[in-house]
Amino acid sequence: MLSSVVRRFSLLLVFGLAGSVSVFTSAQTTPADATATTSTSSDKAQPSGTKQAGDKTSPNYDKRNNSVSEKTKKQQEKEFKKEVSKVYKKWLDEDVVYIITPEERAAFKQLSNDEERDNFIEAFWARRDPTPDTVENEFKEEHYARIAYANEHFAAGIPGWKTDRGRIYVMYGKPDEIDSHPSGGTYERPIEEGGGETSTYPFEDWRYRYLEGIGQEIIIEFVDTCMCGDYHMTIDRSEKDALKNVPGAGLTLYEQMGIATQAQRFTGGLEQLGPGPMSQQLQSQQFDRLDQYAKLMRPPQVKFKDLEEVVTSKIRYNLLPFEVRADFVRVTSDTVLVPVMVQVKKKDVTYVNKDGVQRGTLNIFGRVTTLTGRIAQTFEETVQDDEPAELLPKVLENASVYWKALPLRPGRYRFDVVVKDVNGDRMGTWSRGILVPDLSDDKGLTSSTLILADVMEKVPSKSVGTGMFVLGSTKVRPRMDAADGSPAQFTRNQKLNFWLQVYNLGVNDQTKKSSAQFEYDIVNAQTKKPVLHAVESSDQMGNVGDQVTLEKSMSLASLEPGMYELTVKVNDNVSKQVIAPTAKFVVQ
Repeated sequence: MLSSVVRRFSLLLVFGLAGSVSVFTSAQTTPADATATTSTSSDKAQPSGTKQAGDKTSPNYDKRNNSVSEKTKKQQEKEFKKEVSKVYKKWLDEDVVYIITPEERAAFKQLSNDEERDNFIEAFWARRDPTPDTVENEFKEEHYARIAYANEHFAAGIPGWKTDRGRIYVMYGKPDEIDSHPSGGTYERPIEEGGGETSTYPFEDWRYRYLEGIGQEIIIEFVDTCMCGDYHMTIDRSEKDALKNVPGAGLTLYEQMGIATQAQRFTGGLEQLGPGPMSQQLQSQQFDRLDQYAKLMRPPQVKFKDLEEVVTSKIRYNLLPFEVRADFVRVTSDTVLVPVMVQVKKKDVTYVNKDGVQRGTLNIFGRVTTLTGRIAQTFEETVQDDEPAELLPKVLENASVYWKALPLRPGRYRFDVVVKDVNGDRMGTWSRGILVPDLSDDKGLTSSTLILADVMEKVPSKSVGTGMFVLGSTKVRPRMDAADGSPAQFTRNQKLNFWLQVYNLGVNDQTKKSSAQFEYDIVNAQTKKPVLHAVESSDQMGNVGDQVTLEKSMSLASLEPGMYELTVKVNDNVSKQVIAPTAKFVVQ
């Protein structure tokens, strides 16, 4: 099944990049050409055959209040219930009840005849069609398939689509992971729930790696307290505890130690987990849980509608040049982190003076789709660059950088990026097919992208895994290739930094250690003359497992201007495999 546009991947990033990072910083490189494709329907922005509440051509428009009057709304509601046939009521109150926006619902109720309603329904599905050029509407087909699945698997005295599990399934599709306890029983609480052992009602935890507009690592809990198969969604993780109200039973760690009592669980708050080692942290997250619940219940919204329409249209823009780079770093055996970097030359951005400061503002919208048109990821951000008025002319040749980390499964994707210069009202697009490599355990010796960086430095312990360009414990800011495809440029007074992770090294069965040799070679690309050769082994690195991170820096002062090629050769002495990723760079 193709998933719908409301379905999004999520991921618990081992680098701590939960919620990708965006930055707007300075660098020195050059922009790229840009194109974007996919198609759009003329109904994309507005359902055909409808009159919106603010439509001044509507006979119900109240000129004094600039809106439809309250009296007219009530009359329309009354007439709607009387006149609309059952098929339209069913479509509105059952078929699309979870995915239709409040604005669309209000517009539908204002329609006066069946012809207008038929046009509205046709436009409703067309707006959500990921591949408008084809006969099939994958979103519509997937939506009704989800309803059928929910009715078959989640019914509990009521149709499956009406249950909480059915609602979430219809809106967001199959979760990436389900932790199911259909019989309840003995349960060892995790420390964040207070620890200790108890007994539970039947419950399920659904995990989504990413849901657009909601976030990453979304865990949704359903509990069957009636033991009748009717699982309801809850934001109180103590609700599944069958012994919660039984004195002396199912005690938490603090209750077992005498630090807390069961009565303290019922002193108010969102959850009745009782005091525990993480109580203060959980209390600070209560608003986040309520906010997540509210977001799960509402239809998804598009932040930059104008930029999204550019991505889904056939019109191509190249008024604002910019560059895009994608790297690949393994997160888990089946997930790859794809840091995406967008660079725009400052001279191509329109700056406006505000209190003596020149400010440039960009809106950035990106979409990642599979070859079948299914949307895997989207990102959108407003970024600003402030420069003192007197310094702006001196930095115009520098570039500003935006960075976003996207978790994706291996496979081929289409990347579409749109950048809008807000002050200059200019827009550029970029579109490429990108293959996300399979870096899983069974693929043998492999590696991440070989990243040449103009900045590579260790971060404080509190910043490990978080912040701009941070991979693990290191900040790595890649140097972008030029727009014409020429390699990244460095000056002789700079350092050449490179970062590489090697995966799936063989491990000796006896020593339980890997054994590998790493060779670093730099040659002049024109003359083929070697300028650097260095070797080190895993024995020099300490206790190395099946994965190793290589971080090296060297001065370029001794190199003549020209193009060079860096090769990192990895010889695995255990598996007898060899890889040799390369990267070119230019010294000015």
